[in-house]
Amino acid sequence: MDSAGQDINLNSPNKGLLSDSMTDVPVDTAVAAQAPAVEGLTETEAEELRAELAKVEEEIVTLRQVLAAKERHCGELKRKLGLSALEGLKQNLSRSWHDVQVSNAYKKTQETLSQAGQKTSAALSTVGSAISRKLGDMRNSATFKSFEDRVGTIKSKVVGGRENGGDNLPSPTGSGDRPLPDHIPF
Repeated sequence: MDSAGQDINLNSPNKGLLSDSMTDVPVDTAVAAQAPAVEGLTETEAEELRAELAKVEEEIVTLRQVLAAKERHCGELKRKLGLSALEGLKQNLSRSWHDVQVSNAYKKTQETLSQAGQKTSAALSTVGSAISRKLGDMRNSATFKSFEDRVGTIKSKVVGGRENGGDNLPSPTGSGDRPLPDHIPF
């Protein structure tokens, strides 16, 4: 495989694909061979390093192609199994939530909140009892009894003898005990 035409930029949309022209990172072994040797390296050592570089670049391209093929195959398998990205996310969240629930910090927090809830419930029960007791005391007070008597008096005036089985309220038609006619004009 000739590495001169390979795309080695990991951010490139063409990564792992063979291309006719290299736009991201050009690697030209002929240009590299013409470059002067780094100080301290002999021409032979520099040539060996260039050959090794070309080999490593070729391996990288091959690995990218293999990875791309594996990713496509993985996507096909997931599609056949009916798994989607959303399903994978749901599984990851479920697994993460389970991990959180079994953690010591979560257990301690849960115990603390449970105790706080019990204490709050007891406090609200005490407040409820106190309010109930105060309302009972208020009902037995002279002011409330006076108010209750007044309401009773007003009720008896409005309702009248209905409680005794009679209907002392005037009829809306003003007919008294007479039955209503079948045809009432409007």
